[in-house]
Amino acid sequence: MTAIHGYPARSSVRAGEAIRLHIASSTPRVYVDFYRWGGSIQHAGSAAWTGAAAPPGQHGADWRWPAYDFPIPSDWPSGVYVAVLRAQPCDDGASALDAREGRLLFVVTPGTPTGRGILYKIPTFTYQAYNTAGGGSLYSSGQVTLRRPGGGVGGPVKGLPDPYDPHSPRQTFAHWDARFIAWMEQNGFEADFCTDLDLHEGRHLDHGHRLLLSAGHDEYWTAETRSRITAFRDAGGNIANFGANTCWWRVRLTDEATALACDKFPPAAVQHGVDPDSAHGCPDHWWETDPENTLLGVSYRGGGGHWDGHREPLGFTVMDPSHWIFDGTGLKRGDVFGIDDALVGYECDGAAYTTDARGRPHPTGEDGTPRNFSILGIAQLPDDTWNVAAREPTASPRAATLGLYSSRGTVFTAATTDWARGLATNPTIAAITRNVLRRLS
Repeated sequence: MTAIHGYPARSSVRAGEAIRLHIASSTPRVYVDFYRWGGSIQHAGSAAWTGAAAPPGQHGADWRWPAYDFPIPSDWPSGVYVAVLRAQPCDDGASALDAREGRLLFVVTPGTPTGRGILYKIPTFTYQAYNTAGGGSLYSSGQVTLRRPGGGVGGPVKGLPDPYDPHSPRQTFAHWDARFIAWMEQNGFEADFCTDLDLHEGRHLDHGHRLLLSAGHDEYWTAETRSRITAFRDAGGNIANFGANTCWWRVRLTDEATALACDKFPPAAVQHGVDPDSAHGCPDHWWETDPENTLLGVSYRGGGGHWDGHREPLGFTVMDPSHWIFDGTGLKRGDVFGIDDALVGYECDGAAYTTDARGRPHPTGEDGTPRNFSILGIAQLPDDTWNVAAREPTASPRAATLGLYSSRGTVFTAATTDWARGLATNPTIAAITRNVLRRLS
């Protein structure tokens, strides 16, 4: 049986520079086709190299497979690219771009500023945190290497299948980001693309973009990434977070920026049987030292997750239909949207809140959420069927809280991982997304 696997030495490359791919093959030749994912799937180029075998490595250290350099043409547009690895030439187009073997993902960033208003952040750190190639992930180990198959496509993934979309694992590019990007480009929104590693290193946020965008599941952030995104907001840049469980764990780059490390367990805890999400004293919980609410307005500890099987369908109850995010939707106060799509889940974020005499929720600020955060949609979670994280004592119920606030820049949150899943089929979800992108970019 033929086996061809690979991974990029780095998750991104500037247009006009070369990317190094590491490939192990049981065949004498390796054929590679490059595809750009967007409003449509475009074949971008091909290569062929002499194949070389190499053994698999462990999850925590660089696999050091044979290296091949491919020069990225300067006219390749910024975007997410998937390399399809084959044992022989094949013209079957872009079939099965999402696969657990024979694929690798990288991002082409612009060589020079383009003037586009949107910068889309691809959460490669989160892809790698759930990648189990080599026998481990950040859910079984304190460190994983970025240099192994996986990281979006082409590797095994931790987690239960999604009953609402069983065609791809949740923690992969295809599951949320690919859907959002396809919708965005089909609707005329052009963007530049980068990875969380690029932002960690200080790249691209000074290129004049008005809006930094993230979707789906962007869970693992370094301190440098967060600091630079906060500075972007403070300089007037806008942020749109069409996802949830965002910035939940702090990670560090190690091994010369080729590995991720995360300390999830309290120092005195016996790791076996301890759920770090439900524990206090975890070194790399953002909320315990520097609540992510102060940047994003919400946190997973105010919401929760439903990981296994179908969940009770939940949508957002509209709180202020006059707000510009609801323009053109025809929604009225008290209307619920997204319930038929089970929009809220599989994880969602919330802010601690209190309700005024008119029944409208307002943030208390006790969890770090800015007091001017406007809760525009709310979905209270059932008490007994969702997994919830540790948080400080508060009278506020667990709820997904969709909304925004301004602090020089404006920060919007959809507060649910599954927002992208409803884009193509739910006109209300599409209209709100369109309003946010038009206004903030």
